[in-house]
Amino acid sequence: MWYIFGQNNSARRSCCRCCNHKGHRISMSVRIAKFIADSGVASRRAAEEMILSGRVAVNGTKVNTPVFFVDDGDIVSVDGKDICKRQTTELYAFHKPINTMTTLRDPDGRRTIYECMPDEYKHLKYVGRLDYKTTGLLLMTNDGELARKLTMPSSGIPRVYLATVTRVDISGLKRARQGITVDGIKYAPMKIDILPEKKLRVTITEGKKNEVRIVLRACGCPVVKLHREKYGKIALGKLPVGKIEKLSQKVIDETLKSL
Repeated sequence: MWYIFGQNNSARRSCCRCCNHKGHRISMSVRIAKFIADSGVASRRAAEEMILSGRVAVNGTKVNTPVFFVDDGDIVSVDGKDICKRQTTELYAFHKPINTMTTLRDPDGRRTIYECMPDEYKHLKYVGRLDYKTTGLLLMTNDGELARKLTMPSSGIPRVYLATVTRVDISGLKRARQGITVDGIKYAPMKIDILPEKKLRVTITEGKKNEVRIVLRACGCPVVKLHREKYGKIALGKLPVGKIEKLSQKVIDETLKSL
């Protein structure tokens, strides 16, 4: 079952970034001055001056305060000219195949994730990375800000992996569960469940580069195969290898609420 995020739009948003009048969280709202600045029209300070002078409108209605938030689908205009229509946030699940790079182009000519998907999805941004050999769930979005928030260590979003190891070192796993430092880098405690056939289900919340492989190797459990099963409450399920699927607005909404 997919678990997704979305948003509710409010006609007026001059007081609260996170909630509409019913107390529902508004997805990916941004201050109007920041929105104008991000659109390249003016600096944030200049945008605030434009707003106060009555030159800015949202969906045809003038805005007279910088304390106003723009949501997905809103049309912002300056001096009667539309500067941008905010895109609706989309979130996708992609089943990353083995031996693919999570990048747009690889200087060494290795196959990338974008070569595995139809052209219509190649504008999407990946949420974090899975290394060349790792398979499984990779989230994709058209919203760079959402991608950034989902990968921030401070978000504490759990990522669940299935690791096949060469051996199971009980004492080593105890160290991993307590948190260790490897080559000067501190890794937070991991939740690790021991499964049959030298498999481990590992849950992390930081998402540092190659974190699972590095920590398990340092703890005497070198990884042979690594597969991501879940990201937050979004599970890969039975999505076939190499396939991409759009997640529902409900899943998007719930994801945003967790940030």
